[in-house]
Amino acid sequence: MSLYVSGVLWVVGIMIVTGALALILRKVRQRIGREANNEVAGQVFTVVGGVNVVIAAFVLISLFDGMDTASKTTYDEANALVAVRWSGNALAEPTRSKVEKLTKEYATVVAEREWPAMRDGREVGAQGWTLLSELQRTLEQAKTTTQRQEDSRADAASQVWNVYQARQERLNSSGSGVSAVVWFAIMIGSVMSVALMFMFGGPGLYSYAFIVSMLAGAIGLLLFAIYQLQNPFSGGADVGPDAFLSALTRLGDSG
Repeated sequence: MSLYVSGVLWVVGIMIVTGALALILRKVRQRIGREANNEVAGQVFTVVGGVNVVIAAFVLISLFDGMDTASKTTYDEANALVAVRWSGNALAEPTRSKVEKLTKEYATVVAEREWPAMRDGREVGAQGWTLLSELQRTLEQAKTTTQRQEDSRADAASQVWNVYQARQERLNSSGSGVSAVVWFAIMIGSVMSVALMFMFGGPGLYSYAFIVSMLAGAIGLLLFAIYQLQNPFSGGADVGPDAFLSALTRLGDSG
């Protein structure tokens, strides 16, 4: 099922349930002769609804920023990896060939193995770290005979550190998500906001139910967006391995 279809079903389902519940409760209240207190309910709703919207808006903005940062980080990591390879081309054999092999293997592991794991919220494993450590040792142990080779070796070692930092940021962002405390606050605030709408009265039964369902649908849409964006490598965000696929092409052309 596509993202848009599931989103529409989610929002419409919430609207139908809350609209029906609003009709039932309104009829029950009319039957027992209980009057609505719009003034008190309105004051409480302003506070509760306002706080809930502020929290949800803050979370959404943070997730959007996190998605952009995650996308940039993947390109930083891939570009630094290509820079390692380019600097390694100036080194003598067998170091040059080993750097070529390790950079290609690292990019392949990230694109083909780590990305599916990040999409599913699983651990990526230690293979990427192992390849990165081996690449670092290879450069540290490389023998140089000229100043140019030494400068290239130092530059490649510096770029490996950049790969390491960007990799750590990528893995941190893939497992961050929205904390349980924040989800609890948003869910309780959303339920309270909709529940307060049941305390209002209005001139028309069906117009009242429509208003309640629209509010619930808007809140449901916010919750759906937060859920889809909480992992930048899956769901609605879905930052793909394009940076590493591009890096593999460049690594293949730089030999």
